[in-house]
Amino acid sequence: MNGVHPKTYRLEKPRRHEVQSWTRATKQSLCLMWQKVKIQLMLSMSFLVTVFWYCRRLYGFLAQLLKRWSDYLQRKLIKNRSVLAEVDLLGYSAREWKGETKQAKHMREAYNELFWNCHIKYLRQVKKDNYCVLRAVLFQILSQGIPFPSWMRERDILKLPEKLLYSQGCNWIQQYSFGPERYTGPNAFGKLRKCMETLKTNWIEISGTKDHEERGNLCNTLFSDESKEHRLYEAIKFIMLYEVVEAYEQIKNREEPIPHLFSRLLARDTSSDPLSFMMNHLNSIGDSGCLDQVEIFLLGYLLEVKIRVYRLHRFNTEEFQVNYPDEYRREWNEISLLTEDDRYYHIPVIRT
Repeated sequence: MNGVHPKTYRLEKPRRHEVQSWTRATKQSLCLMWQKVKIQLMLSMSFLVTVFWYCRRLYGFLAQLLKRWSDYLQRKLIKNRSVLAEVDLLGYSAREWKGETKQAKHMREAYNELFWNCHIKYLRQVKKDNYCVLRAVLFQILSQGIPFPSWMRERDILKLPEKLLYSQGCNWIQQYSFGPERYTGPNAFGKLRKCMETLKTNWIEISGTKDHEERGNLCNTLFSDESKEHRLYEAIKFIMLYEVVEAYEQIKNREEPIPHLFSRLLARDTSSDPLSFMMNHLNSIGDSGCLDQVEIFLLGYLLEVKIRVYRLHRFNTEEFQVNYPDEYRREWNEISLLTEDDRYYHIPVIRT
């Protein structure tokens, strides 16, 4: 058979059959394995697609939730803010003083005067309550980064309540009232010390912040916290009382001359001494009363700032622009207020 041994031929035929069988079996096994792998891959891909879809939905939900929470906090912050953002001065005037009454025309003329001749282009509205003037003054001091007055740097203002109570024997400060809280009693001393701590801590922190934007954010946060705000104002009120006690003692002891504003303040029948000043004037501030003109003189003096007030209801008179106090030092910083009635005050923003 063409030179091939018959026995060899018989052996090669079964081997070829075995190889073909093994090849078929291997292909079948590989096909089965691939089918299983393919199913696993499809299941895995389906799982990954499902997970991705849910993760995307979860991310969208969380992002929306975070945005709503952020918007809520921002609205709450703006709602609670006692000093609002700048608004156009003439736009504010047009909204607030519509109509053709004599008073409306007078006010619009006064606002026009501020805009064109005093370089006041914007206005920051201040919450209208009986802390209004204290808020407007202190906000400007802090937002401008004005440091502690020189006399406050020389003394520890935290010890002023203690000094008044123990060194000068003013036991009547237990009758001190904390504005709308109307608290009086044996814990007045401790509450006053907390007020002084709040004032000192926040003043040092904010005035030490050099970046203007960051300082503005700190002020906005501070003036959105009502309880902390009130402690600031009560501290200022107490410092006013302390200064009146000091001046009163100097007058009694005939020591060095005192500024004329103290003579004016103590000349009133309702504030002839520190106790009557506290009972008849200071205790009502923040609750049922606000600062009188002579008390704004005292405020500027103890904070060492010249307070320029534009009194719109006095437009076209010599009292349209008034400085508090009228006795001020050249190195003092200047801040400005705007009022329509000598009761509520706003902050004018000057642009040159």
